[in-house]
Amino acid sequence: MTLNRRDLLGASLALGMGAASAQSPNWPAKPIRIVVPYPPGGSSDIIARSIAQPLSEALKQPVIVENKAGANGNLGADYVAKSAPDGYTLLLCDTGALAISPSVYTRLAFDPSRDLRGVTMLAYSPHLLVVHPSVPANNLKELVALSKQKELNFAVTAMGSAPHLAGVAVERASGAKWQYIPYKGGSQAITDTIAGQTQILMNGMLATLPFVQSGKLKILGVSKGSRMPLIGDVPTLAEQGLASFESGTWQGMLVTNGTPAAIVSRLNAELIKVIRHPDIRAKLAGQGAEVVTMAPTQQDAFFMQEKSRWAKVVAEAGIKLD
Repeated sequence: MTLNRRDLLGASLALGMGAASAQSPNWPAKPIRIVVPYPPGGSSDIIARSIAQPLSEALKQPVIVENKAGANGNLGADYVAKSAPDGYTLLLCDTGALAISPSVYTRLAFDPSRDLRGVTMLAYSPHLLVVHPSVPANNLKELVALSKQKELNFAVTAMGSAPHLAGVAVERASGAKWQYIPYKGGSQAITDTIAGQTQILMNGMLATLPFVQSGKLKILGVSKGSRMPLIGDVPTLAEQGLASFESGTWQGMLVTNGTPAAIVSRLNAELIKVIRHPDIRAKLAGQGAEVVTMAPTQQDAFFMQEKSRWAKVVAEAGIKLD
């Protein structure tokens, strides 16, 4: 990953862009919708509902969170991509997953890099590699060995999603063998793994950690370059033999391309204030999410970087969906 996380954490639009004088005087003049293209209960949904009220207070208009799930997030993303570029319909999603879509879908109804533009990244949550407590493995090496002895089902939040490709990357790099079972969102994938219908799961730490803490899931590794302080005794996958391996969910806000720059600038500034508020930052940190903010241009550059990175994994694995 070429973008340095320390730089990302401090990045934002310069206040000297003339935002005050360039603001559209009548915006916002009506309620704003945050479209989450996944079912309730996932990382994007958690963050959307955490910021909706304080953002509403900052903009002095109601901010409504609307779940439009389907097609691995593409249904809701397409809806926003084709909405009026007026700043009233926002998309909060896993930016990394959105960057994967052009590689895995041969007939995508929209072009994310053409039809959407970044406002700011909001948070990063590494993937946790977890298993049902009954699985007799306590680390990646033992899980790989077990996968060669018996059939193991790997729950994926959706085929072609970031957790799916992270699982593929781990499988290919470690020599493991497992069967992928697709779901329509992270919450259902977690539920079925807890129930033992699937045995393995990789998912964002924000949505998954509570079930590890309650003992309903057993954690084997974290997909981050360094250990997470919140779970400092859990080794990274890189420590367990997957050199430099890192993946996770990157929640970001996007708008329809063509949205006036002044509105994007205002949204960027207000969202950064909200997500960096000590109460929200502490809440997210307590669940394993790291606040990460960017200028719109930086988020767009990050998107293209992720698109290129995961396109290689998709090509090597031969994954195509429609």
